[in-house]
Amino acid sequence: MAKNEEKKDLLENSEVLADKVELAENWIEQNPKIVFGFVGVIVLIIGGYFGYKYWAGNQDDQAQREMFQAVRYFEADSLNLAMNGDGNNLGFKQIIEDYSMTQAGNLANFYAGAICLKQAKFQLAVFYFEDFKSSDQLVQARAYSLAGDALMEQKKYEEAAEYYAKAANYKPNKEFTPTYLMKAALAFEKSNQNDKAIQTYQRVIDEYWESGEFQNARKYKARLDGNS
Repeated sequence: MAKNEEKKDLLENSEVLADKVELAENWIEQNPKIVFGFVGVIVLIIGGYFGYKYWAGNQDDQAQREMFQAVRYFEADSLNLAMNGDGNNLGFKQIIEDYSMTQAGNLANFYAGAICLKQAKFQLAVFYFEDFKSSDQLVQARAYSLAGDALMEQKKYEEAAEYYAKAANYKPNKEFTPTYLMKAALAFEKSNQNDKAIQTYQRVIDEYWESGEFQNARKYKARLDGNS
């Protein structure tokens, strides 16, 4: 209450306000280095922010142009050229190294992971998929699932189950989530975590009863229930 009255008095009393302004002006005159230093820092921060945004935008545009041919090689199943380039055009590996801070460089991790998975370089595939980050509903979940596939090939079933669970829990949807859950349940089975497998099959049954995985989930859960 006292603070409010003080503010009201200050606003209504022009002489008091003038004194406050004069004091501020005197302080500025007596401390010019501090004032200009503070202003300079603010200018640098603002300038640096917009400068970085401009630079990052240019870098991403360049990376996308560089990646165009690599994507074409990938689509044509020319995996070595897509990964390593052809001498004139960069491959995904070099794009990741040169443009790691860009969206295109990030996407190159997904392509590189998919290539390594196809070439049976499973641990390297997991490495690339782990470095890929996306807010896209489908692509990020797909990356988690593919990492799970690579771990399954290495018989790392417990880790694979974790990645399949990540895929299933990332922005769940009726099109793909049931498949990821079924993969997770299988990985849980192979890692001798039958309780978790049963729970995962039950989730398909309860939440995705309209999916094509519904009947298999019921069958596999019944098998595990009979063995428990």
